[in-house]
Amino acid sequence: MPTQAIFFLNHLLANLPIEEFEAISTKCELVQLVYAETLTNRDDSIHYVYFPIDSIISLVAPIEESRGMEVTMIGNEGMLGITLMLGVNIAPFSALVQKAGSAIRIDSLSFLNSLEYSPTLKEHLNRYLCVSFSQLVQAAICNRFHFVEERLARLLLMIRDRAHSESFYITQDLLAHMLGVRRVGVTKAALALQHKSLIGYSRGYVVIRNVAGLEHEACACYLADKEIYNRMLNKGTVKLTANH
Repeated sequence: MPTQAIFFLNHLLANLPIEEFEAISTKCELVQLVYAETLTNRDDSIHYVYFPIDSIISLVAPIEESRGMEVTMIGNEGMLGITLMLGVNIAPFSALVQKAGSAIRIDSLSFLNSLEYSPTLKEHLNRYLCVSFSQLVQAAICNRFHFVEERLARLLLMIRDRAHSESFYITQDLLAHMLGVRRVGVTKAALALQHKSLIGYSRGYVVIRNVAGLEHEACACYLADKEIYNRMLNKGTVKLTANH
């Protein structure tokens, strides 16, 4: 059973009243997510809900038989399985672990039952559901209208915010999968960002050297995503980490 201190590390679970923590914590377990692990495939039944702690999960929609595109990213600001709030237990997207780490896991039935005793958490999750819809719309606009270099800059900033680090590991193959482009497109975009001294990239390890400069190169969708999250979930610690 995760402690209340562990709960605090996921923003949706942070600062739950003690009675709500006690109602849900006995049903939860702390698990370790493995890099590139598939947690659910699209159209699978949702058996578990995940609240990331220091892991990151990507939701991916197929665009071709062997390719997909990331539609949103989940770190410790969110959860996997939010459609259960709508009474839907079928996964709309595949869920892929983008960064290994820990997460709080609870089976879907226990999760739904616990919400009956957790009005604070239920309010946070309803707000997060609205945020998720808005971010999906923003992602659709971004993928349609913005260049790969802009989208890569945005993606690296999103990973940075959720990894809470200026450096992290991610392969070009996974970046291409997340952006829905071929690897050569990622290579060209990454080289352009390197030539501007914004990032360093070697053998899968990314170092962000100039956050402000990378923000300037990223499309406006990056700040739009953060703004909608902070506006809808602006109570207490339920706030996406600031850049500076």
